[in-house]
Amino acid sequence: MDNLSLETNIDRRQLRTLDRPKKLKILVVDDEPDNLDLLYRTFRRDFQVLKADSGMNALQMLAAEGEVAVIISDQRMPEMKGTEFLSKTVPQFPDTVRIILTGFTDIEDLVEAINAGQVYKYITKPWDPGELKAVVQRAAETYDLLKQRTEELRCANAQMALLTVLVEVTQAANSLEEILIPIATAFSQSFGSDACILQLIENNTLVATQGSYCEGGTVENWLAQDPLTNEAIATGNIQVSLNILKDPKLSSVSHYQNSGIQAHLIIPITYRNKAMGVLSLQWKQPHTLRDDELKLINLSAQLVAIALTSSFYHQTQM
Repeated sequence: MDNLSLETNIDRRQLRTLDRPKKLKILVVDDEPDNLDLLYRTFRRDFQVLKADSGMNALQMLAAEGEVAVIISDQRMPEMKGTEFLSKTVPQFPDTVRIILTGFTDIEDLVEAINAGQVYKYITKPWDPGELKAVVQRAAETYDLLKQRTEELRCANAQMALLTVLVEVTQAANSLEEILIPIATAFSQSFGSDACILQLIENNTLVATQGSYCEGGTVENWLAQDPLTNEAIATGNIQVSLNILKDPKLSSVSHYQNSGIQAHLIIPITYRNKAMGVLSLQWKQPHTLRDDELKLINLSAQLVAIALTSSFYHQTQM
């Protein structure tokens, strides 16, 4: 059999469970306690709602909590107007959708804020709860779309970078040592993993030759004692656990507990049914994998096999 082979062995039920959307976070800001409580009650069923009673407190909350999907802010607040507060959130959180609650007398400020792209919509007081909920739902959908497009662009760029690296090392593979680390680095950065190890195999046994990448420093290699790795080598199939803590076969394995790894993907690298190595992608949080990522993994593993085969050939000719 001349073609490269890589089969997948992934529990689709696990993928569906992890892909289940969580409640989006929104932030409501108003200096009047009654209004703040009303906004909280209006949206708590559909969203994870954060509250702040001033622009300054809201900025501190965003610094602690990170990005939210939607901000709903009153315009007339002491010390800092709503439009001023919202303008301060734009540089760090450009995708967040901003809504202002206002009286008719503040239109001039709003026009300026809207023209500057700082406000998505304004709602006049007293607001209609149904109208406000509809506006916020559309705002959340807008945020989701922005994040999806941003993520698709990031993935496309990362995937192109990965394929470029793999093609380059395939064409210039003179020694194993000089290609393993670049390949591990490219995979880790493309799939956003916390660590990546590419380790070679001889006679279905891991050998010392390896390349690794970890953004935060060195990588502890426990693959020889890992159940997923052993299964991948034995079967020639991808092995994955996307949530180690909920995996009864792995949750008690000591090296997962000690390393903090919560998701692990092992990709066997084979050429003409011969095992050449394994690629380990590790995350410190439960992870998800899309179909396009699985297809890219399949293609990339084939290119890695070509690179390794080419390197072996060059070494035997020297």
